[in-house]
Formats: sequence, structure tokens, C-alpha cells
Amino acid sequence: MSGVGKTVCVTGASGFVASWIVKFLLQRGYTVKASVRNPNDPKKIGHLLALDGAKERLHMFKANLLEEGSFDAEISGCDGVFHTASPFFYAAADPQAELIDPAVNGTLNVLGACAKAPSVKRVVVTSSVAAVAINRRPKTADVVVDETWWSDPDFSREMKLWYVLSKTLAEDAAWKFAKEKGIDMVTMNPAMIIGPLLQPTLNTSATEILGMINGIRLRRPEKVVGV
Repeated sequence: MSGVGKTVCVTGASGFVASWIVKFLLQRGYTVKASVRNPNDPKKIGHLLALDGAKERLHMFKANLLEEGSFDAEISGCDGVFHTASPFFYAAADPQAELIDPAVNGTLNVLGACAKAPSVKRVVVTSSVAAVAINRRPKTADVVVDETWWSDPDFSREMKLWYVLSKTLAEDAAWKFAKEKGIDMVTMNPAMIIGPLLQPTLNTSATEILGMINGIRLRRPEKVVGV
């Protein structure tokens, strides 16, 4: 499918999943508006600038997930939006401020911008299996995990699974907002994601796999920005 003449916004564009989305969009002729933390940091965006088509059709901008309206101007005029930006912490001093608020409010800010842009035809939100399977329901061989499944927020709070809680609350808020505003939205709920890296640093799943290959469990990074 050709994307010539169409524009798509990708949030959190320097991350593992988003970098591949940007690559595929550029390959198909789309113009891409990409949000990054710092568009002036070559270490974070160099791999995006090196993509085929980037010089002509990749436009990067800085946006704050917690700043209402910070996505409005860039999403205006876009045909579609991929929202992948969400903080990933294994340890957080303040889970509400560091994980939950950016995940929930950030998603609502992006969707709010989409609701203001009549050009947007579809929004894809990268959620996580963390929003689906972390609950007390039995998971025997005959159980089918489908779209009716949700992780249990109370269980997540009890077990201090703050990332799980952030993704669960964010997706729940996204669906409620999308239905209220009539936004055509789909969500993706990946688990571990592996494959060739476009960015210069390991993503969380790759770190885990590398540990398995080496026969050790690597010390997990305390903070990862991505899915």
C-alpha cells in the first residue's frame, strides 16, 4: 500500500517498536511526524535520520506527554497516529508521577489531539500484554485469553506492579475516550519483542534474551522509555 501524499504521526519515535514503524512508513512513501524527547540529541535520533527517506519525509518534534496540547499542532493534518510513547520503569520512587500519570495522561493527550483533527482516520495505541494477563483468573490449557481479558488493577497495586498498573489504566482510559469521541482506534498488546535493533541501545526484551543466551539473568535497567 502506498503512503505517498499521506502523513502519519509516531510518538516515542526513537524506541524499538516506534523506530521500526517509522522505517516501514518511510519505505511506503509516507511523510512521518515523529515525537522524541530531544530532537537535538544525535545519540537518540541518529538511527532515525539514517533511514531511507528520512531526509525528505521525516519531521521530528519535541512533545511532553504531560503537557496538554503539546501534540495538537503536529497531529493536525495527519491521516493516522501511532502512539507508542510510555515510560517503562522496573523501580520508581514515585510510581504515580513517574509511571501512571505519563502513561494515562499522555495517552489521553495524544487522543485529545486526534479528536481535534478531523483528518485522522485511525489511531493505533501500543499497549502491552501487561494490561491483559496479570490477574487471578486461572490460565489452564483450555483457557482462551481474548479481548475480554484485563489485568486486575487491585492485584497490581497489591503486588506493587506499577508498570502493569500504568498500562492497564492507560488502555482502559484510551478505550473509554475513543468510544466517547468516536475515534477509530485499535490497540496492540505485545509481550517480549525481539529482532534487529535500529537504535544503538538494547531494549528491554533484547536485554532479557541476551541474558538467556549468555546463561545469566542480567540486572534489569531501572528505567526504559518505550512500550
